[in-house]
Amino acid sequence: MINTIIGLISLVCAIWVIFDVWTNKKKMKQSMKIVWTVLAVFFGIITAVVYYFIEKK
Repeated sequence: MINTIIGLISLVCAIWVIFDVWTNKKKMKQSMKIVWTVLAVFFGIITAVVYYFIEKK
């Protein structure tokens, strides 16, 4: 049960990061978009926290 909840939270975080990077960051380099996307897929929650503090300032 708890693994399902953590998995869903991770999925939502990954989708948020990927959506924000590809739609709202027009001036970001293509290579950085790919890096953020790969990180979001593999480390959803951690990447979302780091992305929030680095890119959303």
